[in-house]
Amino acid sequence: MPVLHVATCQFPVSADVRSNADHIARQMREARQRGADVAHFPEGALSGYAGVDFRSFDGFDWELLRSATSELLDLARELRIWVVLGSAHPLTGDHRPHNSLYVVNPSGELVDRYDKRFCSGPPDGSAGDLAHYSPGDHPSTWEIGGIRCGALICYDYRFPELYREYRELGVQLVFHSFHAGGVPAERLAAIEAAIGPDLKPHNPAPTFTFPGITMPAAMTAAAASNHVWISCPNSSAAESLWPAFFVRADGVTLGRLERGTAGVLVCAVDTEADLYDSTAAWRDRALAGVLHSGTPVDDPRSRDRTSF
Repeated sequence: MPVLHVATCQFPVSADVRSNADHIARQMREARQRGADVAHFPEGALSGYAGVDFRSFDGFDWELLRSATSELLDLARELRIWVVLGSAHPLTGDHRPHNSLYVVNPSGELVDRYDKRFCSGPPDGSAGDLAHYSPGDHPSTWEIGGIRCGALICYDYRFPELYREYRELGVQLVFHSFHAGGVPAERLAAIEAAIGPDLKPHNPAPTFTFPGITMPAAMTAAAASNHVWISCPNSSAAESLWPAFFVRADGVTLGRLERGTAGVLVCAVDTEADLYDSTAAWRDRALAGVLHSGTPVDDPRSRDRTSF
């Protein structure tokens, strides 16, 4: 099986669709020039991220978004490159749009769309993602060069069941787009205070925030426990809480960009590499609901759990 080269891209995502499209086009070209087969972009990369980059979708220019999307599909065909692109996907009537990843092949065709399933916010939809987006209800899988791929978006990382689902579907490479950027300085200070400054020495991270601590750590754990490769782009808009990075299937980070600076990270995915995988012998049993290794014994002292 050939090696797949993935470009994990970051730039300062904003409310300006035209500016976002220009960044994306430049990074698509750079990715192809550097030998990448796929260019992967952050959550909301083209549309911007509602509630962070702009207040709401009221008055949003959907025609501009469609036009910019079409131009990028044409560029994918021109460059002969796969693109995994974060954007908003409009629905009908009063339904809020999906927060989506478009999967575009080298012919410039849309082959699938992943819609963020776990949108943040309370159940009444009064805040967070649910104030702006409708949640999705499906996994998305496709193949590139014989490698089975899947997609997730940001807050999905809090639900390891989604990674387990993809592993059951045979996924080997996950394109997990994030938007943990554009955080105001006062919000950053409030998050740090909520964690407690006395804990900072015990939590080395790009930023002393919940996303800065938990998101990269969760990706390392997801890769190692499921034996999947993971591309993790992020917005580099100030304050970006961590830089884009790429994790190998054994949980080892292959590369990391500079926080707050636009850039393209190209990593090679070799699913036949001899990588450390301590759970290989038992993972399928665990997925099937057999939650132990080996063979249990029938022993009275094993059954008696209240004596020494």
